[in-house]
Amino acid sequence: MSTPSLENLAARLNRLPGIGIKTAQRLAYHILDLPEEDVEGLSSALLDAKRRIRYCPVCGNFTEDELCSVCADAKRDGSVICVVENARDVSFMERMREFHGKYHVLGGTLSPMDGVGPEDIRIAELVERVKTGEVKEVILATDPDVEGEATAAYIAKRIKPLGVKTTRIAHGIPIGGDLEYVDEMTLYKAMENRREV
Repeated sequence: MSTPSLENLAARLNRLPGIGIKTAQRLAYHILDLPEEDVEGLSSALLDAKRRIRYCPVCGNFTEDELCSVCADAKRDGSVICVVENARDVSFMERMREFHGKYHVLGGTLSPMDGVGPEDIRIAELVERVKTGEVKEVILATDPDVEGEATAAYIAKRIKPLGVKTTRIAHGIPIGGDLEYVDEMTLYKAMENRREV
């Protein structure tokens, strides 16, 4: 037996990445079994996060403050910028605790098939950061899939004429893999063995 409200809840949960219809249904039933205050807390946390979290105006990372914690940290090395696809990738890179530079979040990758060109992601902002003269190295840490490789190659072509060392993380990460699913040691080795593009 199902109700329209239960079906609506399961359908909305099914829209989340990695949540199939069966998992969405199990989560919906689980939510119905929770005390009302727990459901209100979950709902409040979702709305609060959506309303308060925004993108850092410098790097594009998630923040609730004027600048993200990385950009606001004076101890971070501003001469090295690690370029990642999405804001969530910053937290995956930070897990290895070995990178002490700053980040630049592109907000996606080049994908002509999907109509995503250089003007649709934050490449121009990266070039402007490099032009300040403070940056000595740009590390390209996009995913090692077709779009990530194409994006890295395009950025390298734009940055190299500016006289800045441009490196690509090594392929300790499997082709077609996402940073989200890579363990800390593989990610550390990929950063350690990065190569100039």
